[in-house]
Amino acid sequence: MLVATPIGNLGDVSHRAVEVLGAVDLVLCEDTRVTRRLMAAYGLETPLASYHDHNAARVRPRILERLAAGGCIALVSDAGTPAISDPGFRLVRACRDAGIAVSIVPGPTALVAALAISGLPTDSFYFGGFPPPRRVARRTRLASLAGLQATLVFHESARRLQSLLADAELELPGRQAVVARELTKVYEEVREGSIAELLAHYRDAGPPRGEVVVLFGPPAPIGTGDAEIDELLRSALRDGTLRDAVRSVVEATGAARARVYRRAIELQETSSQTGGSTG
Repeated sequence: MLVATPIGNLGDVSHRAVEVLGAVDLVLCEDTRVTRRLMAAYGLETPLASYHDHNAARVRPRILERLAAGGCIALVSDAGTPAISDPGFRLVRACRDAGIAVSIVPGPTALVAALAISGLPTDSFYFGGFPPPRRVARRTRLASLAGLQATLVFHESARRLQSLLADAELELPGRQAVVARELTKVYEEVREGSIAELLAHYRDAGPPRGEVVVLFGPPAPIGTGDAEIDELLRSALRDGTLRDAVRSVVEATGAARARVYRRAIELQETSSQTGGSTG
């Protein structure tokens, strides 16, 4: 059974997850030290065993044997939903190939949490896991995704964030981006701007601390340059509030909200300086 665990705040674990983790015979986890803290917080004493990239091939046959014999095992990751961008998916595949039923206790996942609060379009998105660590491979991957009309979502280590943003500025020019870190924790931060703006910030500030999710907005549809957006905004601002105008233009064009909002603010400032209306 796959059991989702909190991505940061231990209070986000579900009642059902606690019940299952306390009832199974064994809990497989990436790092027993991390999972032991969660178990201790809820008074659970189920035995733990490591299952991660470095031992998965060796351990997996023994897990399948135990399951086939009627054992009940839960798989968790250090944070979030197991099998998403971790070796758990190979165990799920092996179970299905062996005719062993797999079920899930759903719950938190960092990629969906980051997408939901990013302000970038959510109707279509692509999750790329961790991008390649080497520059040539990373740029090739980004270039291959440049034509997707979707928000791109990646996990990335804090120390490679600048490198990812630098390559994205070349391969995904003109896009809005969001860096979400430490989601659900005390120092949660969601920083948005153009790729160039975010790159400049982290070059000055240095690598952020904690877990990072990086999102790149979709390419602007043809015909939605600043002039076209300004025209739509002027019309919307005549009859509604700034908030409503921004929302309607984002929905109409698919342009990033941050970009449309900045244009709306600039239009209002220009209008107030000239003493005229946005029309």
